[in-house]
Amino acid sequence: MSVGVSSGADLMRAWVLARQLPIGERPLEFTELPIPQPGEREIRVRVTVCGICRTDLHIAEGDLEAGKDRLVLGHEIVGVVDQVGTAVTRVRIGDKVGVSWLGRTCGRCKHCRCGRENYCADFLATGRDLDGGFAEYMVAHEGAVFPLEGIGLRDERIAPLMCAGVAGYCALRLASLEEGERIGLYGFGPTAYYVLKAARQLGLEVYVSSRSEENLRRARSHGAVWAGDAAEQQLPVELNAAVVFPPAGHLVETALRQVGVGGVVVLAPVAMSRIEIEDYSSHFWGRDIRTLYNVNRRDAEEFVRLARELDLSLGTEVFPLVACQEAMIRVRRGELREPNAVIRVQE
Repeated sequence: MSVGVSSGADLMRAWVLARQLPIGERPLEFTELPIPQPGEREIRVRVTVCGICRTDLHIAEGDLEAGKDRLVLGHEIVGVVDQVGTAVTRVRIGDKVGVSWLGRTCGRCKHCRCGRENYCADFLATGRDLDGGFAEYMVAHEGAVFPLEGIGLRDERIAPLMCAGVAGYCALRLASLEEGERIGLYGFGPTAYYVLKAARQLGLEVYVSSRSEENLRRARSHGAVWAGDAAEQQLPVELNAAVVFPPAGHLVETALRQVGVGGVVVLAPVAMSRIEIEDYSSHFWGRDIRTLYNVNRRDAEEFVRLARELDLSLGTEVFPLVACQEAMIRVRRGELREPNAVIRVQE
């Protein structure tokens, strides 16, 4: 169907993943779908904006398996509750909410019972297993939405917080640091930016490694104690922990080398190139490597509360819904003028 489609009374405009192909081959189709109806524990969200995440590209291109046919991508969602199921108690019609990668879990397994539902074998992800936000409406389980009242940002600036912000904060929490300790951030895209802001609020010293002079300047301006290229320069201190953001396996030993015994290196990407540790005894022995595996509700809720206290504004390039696929192509090619790309679904 052409991009000129206009929804009827019971239909909505949406982008569906027709087949997994390189995004330049335009695997998404702009079409009309029935407006979804919420189940008894679900809410329906009238989507205002939805950010584009690199994971959306991984799914579109087949690097990650799609959990259903003709999937609606998108998991950086901001919108307004416009219908609720009969058993919903957490939100009301008219509430402004966010929806993230965390879509649904079983709620019964040992991981769910102890607040580690991100490891649940039945974890369902928004925009991978469940239809996401590149549509005018979407449904979500009431336990998977986050009230957004009190965050002093425009919707297009809030949307990336639902993934880059939440996932970054979960990675920060995996580092298990205390006030006054030192953390290194390897790579400085939007996710690392949000981690820097949260880490500073929590009283941590932040050291940033990037090959981009522009990113290094941005890191310094937002409170990094040191910013440089750790592959070329020696950090001035030993780190207590580090988070690696790019999917570059060679950075893992670089980070381990600069973290002291008893420290932690957190790997944030959903996929990574080959990892090799050449010097186990000097660089790895006595340190931990942890991976960010999905996101959990506790850390996400804590980050949303923190977002009410911090200025987390970061530049966004906004595209209309009809231009979603073109925007994803620009993200893949690195052609954005701003750090984040956001789809304006409706006013």
